[in-house]
Amino acid sequence: MAQKEGGTEQGRVKTGDNLGAKAMAGAHIAGGGVVVEVREKKGPLRAAIPTMPFPLAVICLFLNTFIPGLGTFISAFTVLCGARSELISERGVCCVFWLNVAAALIQILTAVIMVGWIMSIFWGMDMVILASCRDQGVPQDV
Repeated sequence: MAQKEGGTEQGRVKTGDNLGAKAMAGAHIAGGGVVVEVREKKGPLRAAIPTMPFPLAVICLFLNTFIPGLGTFISAFTVLCGARSELISERGVCCVFWLNVAAALIQILTAVIMVGWIMSIFWGMDMVILASCRDQGVPQDV
């Protein structure tokens, strides 16, 4: 998939000579090439994961590992305390809070069949990844 930048489409091109070079979509490339960049479309629950300070994200991961949904539930309150999320601009703080509470409840209720426990661990890992990218100042999709 290509990304729009300044009215033109650009994407990552993979060729034998130049891996990852930028090129215009539709432009002729020496040796031929294929646009390889892929962007993941996040659902509302996943986009609602807040970007917290790194130590708090690690604590939430630890809690999610041993008590599924608890770290996610705590992370919901960080949204009310000023943690940022991709959805806040679209849906508002209150909606993002309730989406995180819903994710925590899903994790708790489905932990009995292991799905919620696994989801809870992945949620915690996403929190840590977002926090580490925030601390490094690198914008990254999770």
